[in-house]
Amino acid sequence: MKNLKPTLLCSMMLPAALSAQERPNILYIMTDQQTANAMSCAGNTDLRTPNMDKLAERGIRFTNAYCSMPLSGPSRGAMFTGYMPGEVGLLENGTPMPDSLHATSLGVLMNKAGYTCAYAGKWHVHTNSLPDKQAFGFENLHGHNDFGLAEAVVSFLQRKKKGQPFFLVASFDNPHNICEYARKQNTPYATIKEPALEDCPGLPSNFAVNPYDATALAFEKKQNHRLYPPHDYTPDDWRRYRNAYYRLVETVDAEIGKIIAELDRQDLWRNTVIIFTSDHGDGCGAHQWNQKTVLYEEVANVPFIVCLPKGKHAGKILPQLINNGVDLMPSICDWAGIHVPGKRQGVSFRPIVENGSVDKQHQPYVVTETSFAQTASTRGWMLRTSQYKYVLYDTGKNREQLYDMETDRGEMRNLAIEKKYADILWQHRELLAEWMKKHPENGKTLFTRFIPNLH
Repeated sequence: MKNLKPTLLCSMMLPAALSAQERPNILYIMTDQQTANAMSCAGNTDLRTPNMDKLAERGIRFTNAYCSMPLSGPSRGAMFTGYMPGEVGLLENGTPMPDSLHATSLGVLMNKAGYTCAYAGKWHVHTNSLPDKQAFGFENLHGHNDFGLAEAVVSFLQRKKKGQPFFLVASFDNPHNICEYARKQNTPYATIKEPALEDCPGLPSNFAVNPYDATALAFEKKQNHRLYPPHDYTPDDWRRYRNAYYRLVETVDAEIGKIIAELDRQDLWRNTVIIFTSDHGDGCGAHQWNQKTVLYEEVANVPFIVCLPKGKHAGKILPQLINNGVDLMPSICDWAGIHVPGKRQGVSFRPIVENGSVDKQHQPYVVTETSFAQTASTRGWMLRTSQYKYVLYDTGKNREQLYDMETDRGEMRNLAIEKKYADILWQHRELLAEWMKKHPENGKTLFTRFIPNLH
């Protein structure tokens, strides 16, 4: 195992004051429910994403970025508050951001720093759209609706003030329409044509459920047919599901292309930091899972691309561990030259992006937490180190999982049951206990209740 001692958090460092000319524009593009490998630039031949690929060509693509929690509201809450969902009670959709955090939410911070802040699309912390024309520091350009969203963003870019930097968020719903598709409902922001079965993608190599998978997951799936309608899918049904999912990704890619065209027209690449990601992924048939919430790689691992001004380090692929939720606030503040509010523990990824080196360490591990609040309320945590992924659920058999991410990214061999990996398992238990001490829920740590042999 490599050295896993925590490094000094960049969010605790004080940035130097920057002039308006030195501060870059920041464009944050987000999809909803897109798994990390659902891009052709990630080597996926079942879809074509020319616009996401263009971002990857002009920026740095991170292969090991993870959401704070694989559910829209909690994930987005982490992005805009800088806290893990459990720290501030944002563990399920529909929970409002605590009033005490409004004044230090990301949009407010950037607005006070002199940035023109604007938001278009899905908000979901907790209302689907921003509640007012001016809310959380943002001008509300467009509500929760992919139709017209890109056009609203382009319009903003065309009327922006010269000499004043902007922080602009373009937040798309798709490929989230896969939820409606699975329920045989109308897809709100896309039309899906069903092709012949032979034109649908095949099944993933990890389609089978790991025989030593956590039993809590099968139990959760049985609790809510509305969330998990594919519980009785045939392999052919899953192929159609995967086809629909990839077509939805292509749909949102085309919308992103409209924004990229305006960036090209104005040559905004010269002085704009562009970040592309998703709030969480989708099972996409891996382990026969649809939806999110679970800690499978397809769900927790998200696309993450950062384009620096003037194309610095264009086309690089880096392996550093990113938490796209809590690491966002310190990173945006870092580029803007402003202080991060106290008690945020995320780490700015600006240094590794600016350095562009595989050898530059970001942080020794990242954690994703989850809560099946809509079903049986199983809790879970994922701790990812450079080589291994440790997963812990709070109930059921096989509630500990350990996978070698270098040889088993599909998570088919649970090493937690093998004695020869006992030391590695113990190290990851201790790291999760350490993390839980630093991120208490309601002032209480959780490790003594849930982590085996650490009572």
